[in-house]
Amino acid sequence: MSTSENVIAAPALRKPQKPFYFNTSEHLLRIGRQKANNLCELLSALQTCPDDSIFQHTFRTLQEHHFIRQGFSNDFAHWSLFACNEPALAEQFASVDVREFTAIEGLRRRMVEILDEFLETHNISGTRPAHEPFYFCAADIVVLPTTFCANSLAEFLDGINQVTVHSIHHHFIEARLRLHRMSNDFSGWLEEEAGLAEVADAIERIDIYANTMEGVRRQIARIVSQAMNQNVRTA
Repeated sequence: MSTSENVIAAPALRKPQKPFYFNTSEHLLRIGRQKANNLCELLSALQTCPDDSIFQHTFRTLQEHHFIRQGFSNDFAHWSLFACNEPALAEQFASVDVREFTAIEGLRRRMVEILDEFLETHNISGTRPAHEPFYFCAADIVVLPTTFCANSLAEFLDGINQVTVHSIHHHFIEARLRLHRMSNDFSGWLEEEAGLAEVADAIERIDIYANTMEGVRRQIARIVSQAMNQNVRTA
């Protein structure tokens, strides 16, 4: 049984003081001016590319490939393996957990550090031409409201079950950068407005790398349903 599947103690429900507004976001992808034909060029571009390019190739990858259960979690890892044939480097890139970062600059430094250390011991790999270039992309993000608004835990569960995976990603993944804190919108509302600290913590511990976005949705729904059912039984 995973950590996020542990039994939650029966919480004391209270009426939320503020509603939870489910939003989503649309992204208009654009190709940037920078590209890399080998790993040395990738290192140089990683150091100077815009923040939204780092975001696109790491955080955004989790949404764009939400249907993939196995494989690399970011575009840098994918390109290192399939275009450069460097599985060791790909695994290092893939090991980076975006949940550890609340600012893009910290994530950028980590990626640069990994590649820089790799190239120190793999000099020949740095200038070997890749099978195809890595094009740095970014996206213009527009936040959009949905028709779902929760004034109670039941309405929150209903929203979780019905919104798109893009909304789940917006509140569960992208929120960390927007709020600059190690949490997500769902856990924040459940703890601050509904007083469900343990429920919020259980949702925060959901492994985004072992689940698709649909899997994340199902786990959130299960945790909230469990809390509601336990409260009914102990009332």
